[in-house]
Amino acid sequence: MTSTVITFANDGGIDLRGEIHLPSGNPRAFVLFAHCFTCTRKSKAAVTIARALNQAGFAVLTFDFTGLGQSEGEFADSNFSTNVGDLIAAANFLDAEYSAPSILIGHSLGGTAVLAAAARIPSCRAVATIGAPARAEHVTHLLGEQLEAIERDGIASVSIGERPFTVKRQFLDDVADQAVPENLRNLRVALMIMHAPLDRIVDIDNAAEIFTHAIHPKSFVSLDNADHLLSRRADAEYAATVLASWAARYLDPVELEKEKPTITGAAACTGIEGFRTEVSAGRHAWLADEPRSVGGTDLGPTPYDLLGAGLASCTSMTLQLYARRKQWPLTEACVTVEHRRTHAKDCADCEGDGGFIETFTKTINLVGDLDESQRARLLEISSRCPVHKTLTGTIKLETRLTDD
Repeated sequence: MTSTVITFANDGGIDLRGEIHLPSGNPRAFVLFAHCFTCTRKSKAAVTIARALNQAGFAVLTFDFTGLGQSEGEFADSNFSTNVGDLIAAANFLDAEYSAPSILIGHSLGGTAVLAAAARIPSCRAVATIGAPARAEHVTHLLGEQLEAIERDGIASVSIGERPFTVKRQFLDDVADQAVPENLRNLRVALMIMHAPLDRIVDIDNAAEIFTHAIHPKSFVSLDNADHLLSRRADAEYAATVLASWAARYLDPVELEKEKPTITGAAACTGIEGFRTEVSAGRHAWLADEPRSVGGTDLGPTPYDLLGAGLASCTSMTLQLYARRKQWPLTEACVTVEHRRTHAKDCADCEGDGGFIETFTKTINLVGDLDESQRARLLEISSRCPVHKTLTGTIKLETRLTDD
């Protein structure tokens, strides 16, 4: 998986900052994600969902709405309509530079925004909302006691999520003028509504209103004990897993229309707790970890286990390939690799007396009616697999940092 920071302009000429999260290999589809009210693309829900969708083979564009995060413009001059415009600008950017988005996902007010934007994004085939208000004006309750001041004076500073924001009367006028539920009958795409029954910010009745106004195909998924912001990683990962499985039903295989560099190689991402690591290679994803004895959770193989597995699998493939070419009766080639570290001074076969020697021992079991000469030849061939030759050859490692 790779992440690339991008910049695109909305219809007002304001530069918006975002990130393209690309899986390894060609994406199944492109997803456009809209974050929650006053949040940014770095919100926990946005990051976790984008990463989980990446593992499922989807490319995701997350971006900051006008005046938020790293995007230019003033939040005070933005409103629900500008958020919808920002989404359309993001979709146009994807269409021009990568591939038009097939799926729109929105969290909280971002969900309400994608419902409003979907009809204006021709490539959209499926929309999902997470904890979304049915009506944009629902967010006015977050303005608290300053609501009256905004209506009276035309502007006021409010605290949302312990951060100050300047809100103008035009924001109130704009959200009051939206008719999202009534327009849902014109939404001719698949709809997934995800909501937590115990959401204290956006009541579950909002999900019921959206579901009632929408036409089929529509689905509802309960997020059980999740909070509004999906602050627990497990809740965000569950939502992303369900979304990926659901969305795939409405997609055809995606071929990139624009020529882009092919994403190759393997990728791994480790969080701030323990050593649980999300690993991907091509269209495949799995976990790596460390034993509990060293602070891990033992949810996956260790890095050295993975290295040994690469050597074992390459060896067994090479043996089978050679036997097929020779038309030898090798029905199965099984290889076990063990790793151990020996100090150089204790290694009789090693020159020098410093550092450690990493030893990988391969044990090979050849199944089939092979004679001794064939078995001996296959043992010789086992050391010629590409991974074996890489580990015993000269290796040059290069490391570089990305911009983000």
